Amino acid sequence: MLCLLFPTACWRALMVLLLIAASAVPGAALAQSAPNAQSVQDKLLTQVRQWVGKTQNTSPSLVDLAPLDARVQVQPCSQPLQMDLPFASRETVRVRCTQPAWQLYMRLQTPTSSNAGQGEITPTGSRESVSRKTVVSRHLIQRGTLLDATMLEEVSLPAQGMDAQAVASIQDLLYGELVRDVPAGQVLRSSDIRRAVLVKQGQSALMSVGQNSGFQITVRVDALQDGRMGEQIRLKNPDSGRLLTGTVTGPNAVRGL
Repeated sequence: MLCLLFPTACWRALMVLLLIAASAVPGAALAQSAPNAQSVQDKLLTQVRQWVGKTQNTSPSLVDLAPLDARVQVQPCSQPLQMDLPFASRETVRVRCTQPAWQLYMRLQTPTSSNAGQGEITPTGSRESVSRKTVVSRHLIQRGTLLDATMLEEVSLPAQGMDAQAVASIQDLLYGELVRDVPAGQVLRSSDIRRAVLVKQGQSALMSVGQNSGFQITVRVDALQDGRMGEQIRLKNPDSGRLLTGTVTGPNAVRGL
């Protein structure tokens, strides 16, 4: 009846309803097809907590991870994630994906005291921020430099506002090399370093054999591939031509298997 009395108004209302219905379906499809970045990151955190809980014999719910940098975009991995503890202090977890190829470092957080995250109450009632140990450079260190303890210093700085990737121990940085120039007094982050090649393909290295047998023999061998700390590499005895396998233990040093 209304459309008979007001045909123009009725036609306009009908067109508006048709436009709304036509636009609703593509929009909904787009929302469903858009990747959920947060769910990918949540899945990553869950898997890391489960891995740490299993390797350290603890409950995954007790594993506390430092938040990822907001600039880090975690890509979905089509293969099972590979995880290890690349440094001596066991506070940093390296997560790797082979397809597509990427890796990132995640830091395990440990409370500095029973009041961690709340601050410490002073006798006067004021609240001081919690401090956390981290590593800073003693002087300018150029990109590609193999790090050692003389270049670095452990200091305590306010935890509030500290970069989540800040390295907590000098031990975490030994046998690593910088991927960028670091000025004096700069807090070092896990993303600033990579494991250095300690044995290079085509060069000679010293292999130690028999440490667990009460004696030790050291022989010079040729490296058939590059090796980083803890990696197993192929070697060759230049005198006999025999092929060997050894574990990298330091610069131009390997332990025979």
